[in-house]
Amino acid sequence: MVTKNEIRHKIWTRLQQEKNGRFPFPLTNRIPNFKGAERAAQHITTLPAYQNARVVKVNPDAPQLPLRTQVLKDGKVLLIPTPRLKAGFIRINPEDVPPGEERKAASLKHMKQYGREMPLSEIPQIDLIVVGSVAVHQDGRRIGKGEGYADREYAILRELGNPPVPVVTSVHSTQVVSDDIPRDRFDLTVDWIATEKDLIETHSPYTKPDGIIWDLVTEEEKEEMPVLQDLLRWKEERTEP
Repeated sequence: MVTKNEIRHKIWTRLQQEKNGRFPFPLTNRIPNFKGAERAAQHITTLPAYQNARVVKVNPDAPQLPLRTQVLKDGKVLLIPTPRLKAGFIRINPEDVPPGEERKAASLKHMKQYGREMPLSEIPQIDLIVVGSVAVHQDGRRIGKGEGYADREYAILRELGNPPVPVVTSVHSTQVVSDDIPRDRFDLTVDWIATEKDLIETHSPYTKPDGIIWDLVTEEEKEEMPVLQDLLRWKEERTEP
């Protein structure tokens, strides 16, 4: 069976060779930005799940910047995970963003200027989750850049009591693969795939994680991601008599 890493490198190489990737470069070892990301974002905004959402969580990577921008323009609360979950999540309220500054506010560089870090206890209920991907199968299986943050973010939100909600990814159409993507029990699957061409409903048969699989979390990961330690403390406080 082909490995996740082999699929990643195949996609990174293909995007580069076919000139479908765009800044930032290199495309390798990141959620690759792609030509047509704006059109993919517009496709997402046509989903009833988006239109009805009050709070939308979107990953901080470059190809999802057009969608983060649109979330604020549409008057929705934007929740962005900080890179590597070092500082948990940033909440940006649309009323705190002056008209015309939505793209700046939604950028990785300036998001903390317009938003604020949220303690786990204050994270609002999220209605729609958008994740980046390196590759995705039409049945909903996806591969990120290999560090597992999208999976962890979803699991953390489920631990906090957020109900299951639709999960969407936006990619270039060449990132939609037919490879038999290996699947681990902690992997997050997606319900919709938005490309520069269209929307694909996955009708995924795979269940999503309903929390952190703690026996797979190392002490080193707990040190690198303080949010995991915060989550453990939050769980302990709620179970105390």
